[in-house]
Amino acid sequence: MEHELTFHQIVDGISALITVTTADGDVALVNQQVLDYFGKSLDELKRWTATDAVHPDDLPGVVAAWQRSVRLGQPYELEHRIRRADGEYRWFHVRGLPVRDPTGRIVRWFVLHTDIHARKRAEALLAGEKQLLESVASGIPLQRVLEALCRLVECTEPGCNCSVVVLTPDGSRIDHVVSPSLPARYNEALAGRDTGREGGPCTVAARRKTQIIVSDVASDSTWDRSGWRALVSSLGLGSCWATPILRHDSCVLGTFAIYRREPASPTPDQQELIDRFTHVASIAIGRSRSEEALKRSEAFLAEAQHLSRTGSYWCRLSTNEITWSKEMYRIYEWDESEPITRAGIDARVHPEDRAMYREQVARSLDEPTETDFQTRLQFPNGSIKHIHVVSHPSRNDSGDVEYTGAVQDITDRRRAEDALAKLQSELAHVSRVTTLGALTASIAHEVNQPLSGIITNASTCLRMLADDPPNLVGARETAQRTIRDGRRASDVIARLRALFAKKETTTEPVDLNDATREVIALTLSDLQRNRVIVRQELADDLPCVAGDRVQLQQVILNLVLNASQAMRDIDDRPRELTVKTQRAEGEHVRLTVRDAGVGFAPEDAEKLFETLYTTKSGGMGIGLSVSRTIVESHGGRLWATRNEGPGATFTFSIPCAPKNVIGTCESDGLDRGASFPYRLRSLSSVDRSTRRVSVSSLDASD
Repeated sequence: MEHELTFHQIVDGISALITVTTADGDVALVNQQVLDYFGKSLDELKRWTATDAVHPDDLPGVVAAWQRSVRLGQPYELEHRIRRADGEYRWFHVRGLPVRDPTGRIVRWFVLHTDIHARKRAEALLAGEKQLLESVASGIPLQRVLEALCRLVECTEPGCNCSVVVLTPDGSRIDHVVSPSLPARYNEALAGRDTGREGGPCTVAARRKTQIIVSDVASDSTWDRSGWRALVSSLGLGSCWATPILRHDSCVLGTFAIYRREPASPTPDQQELIDRFTHVASIAIGRSRSEEALKRSEAFLAEAQHLSRTGSYWCRLSTNEITWSKEMYRIYEWDESEPITRAGIDARVHPEDRAMYREQVARSLDEPTETDFQTRLQFPNGSIKHIHVVSHPSRNDSGDVEYTGAVQDITDRRRAEDALAKLQSELAHVSRVTTLGALTASIAHEVNQPLSGIITNASTCLRMLADDPPNLVGARETAQRTIRDGRRASDVIARLRALFAKKETTTEPVDLNDATREVIALTLSDLQRNRVIVRQELADDLPCVAGDRVQLQQVILNLVLNASQAMRDIDDRPRELTVKTQRAEGEHVRLTVRDAGVGFAPEDAEKLFETLYTTKSGGMGIGLSVSRTIVESHGGRLWATRNEGPGATFTFSIPCAPKNVIGTCESDGLDRGASFPYRLRSLSSVDRSTRRVSVSSLDASD
């Protein structure tokens, strides 16, 4: 008796179920945990058989394992489900050990039942999740994935019905409902509902982004107005747990719901189940949405490439692997069935551009770099296309350089640019010719001075030759002065012809200081007539700019004349006009024209550059518009600012010429030494610290 009491004290302290049976398998002793689990007395358990406790699906395996152990006298070990007092089957790891007497005969079986239900559940959930995620990754339709998810939940949590509500991408309404074990009329009642209106727990959970628990449908009148309670009650459902399915950015994708026949609230284990499968549903719906978006994006990209005439490509130069988009085939007029080769692409390049193109490819092979260039394609029928190529390099895991790029067919744009350039050239010419009227007096003065000198010198030369004896030395000097004055007149005419002639635009290194001096020399008489004091502050270290000399001089001329005209009616202060050149940030050169005139209103700062807008009586309103167009075509900008005092300042900034040609600024055929053939006759002021000179008058004579 004492021995049996000690046994009970020991085994009752063990959390596992312990049973001692006879050699034939009849129950002899059990611990308290067995009595509690089955809800039976020891006498009742002694009358039980295996069929009363073991799950029917597991029973054949249990009987076979027991019979084999009895026959061989060996321990047995297996896993199977055992019914609890409330009818729930739980998984146990069962191990039976034989107990022998001194003769070796089996007299007892000691059986240990270890509850592994949580582990088996976790393993089943993990396997189910893995299978679901594999289905998602393999591209199985979303409907089938969600149906499998619902069935897995219902298998894991017996006695429940699972439903997944999927919202439209904007979350405004229910797109469709997946609930394989619920009647079709349930799905039909929810599909298409507006999430912003009254609805059931699924709709409210989506709208509020929070879980909604309806523990007892029969007693909860909250859902009467929406008709939801009547619907689920007619289906025999007693409770509903609805949880929003959220994307990683908290965007609502849908709701996950579990229905039970009886009133109930989720246990911690059930809540964990809900959280896990809500996450899986989020992955499945999110992946489906991403794939749909990708398909739409690919369709949009293909259409956008077609509309914009832009193709994309990928290539690995080291292995000659090349992939083209459909639009690339159209641009290159390449048969999609033919392989793409670098040699074939090279053959498409216009012969005149082929050397440049090959240099670009060679540079890309030598050193990965961004590419951005334009070239031409020539086709067998003689047609030509202009294309713009850009690309970006990257390295793959093996270290190979790969390029991703785009090619745009800019043929129409180039034709339009050429036509626009021609029209702008016409307009610029009109603007220059218009300026000719304002310069008539100045031009006459500039030409008259050397002509007067020629006549005077020629008369003097004749007198010297008529002397007896002839003054040959004096006649020679006079003839040289005549030649000098003739050249001066020729220079003036050459400058006028260059400035007002109608010719094609050319790009060359331009010394902005020289160009400015020529313009001031050309307008000097007009400035003197208007009593304008010109101050030139030209930087000594000014680099050349790249552009068209005539067009840039047209801009300077327009700004100088506008400044002069702005001061025409000023009498209470000096009419000072300052022309300044200087280096600017970003490898630019800046030219500024500052006057002391009437200025302009703040709201007119941008209007000044609009075509046909003018503040001058009799003005055409095209000078500043053309000037801005010219400056912008040179890669720069032109703007106007109001002075702190009277007047206004107009400034333009354009890029310097490339460094390899900065030192190659050359004459356009004129003698730059003779292009400013005047000496100072009088100075109004000299600022020796800034080397700024104020010119009041100039003289062309020696």
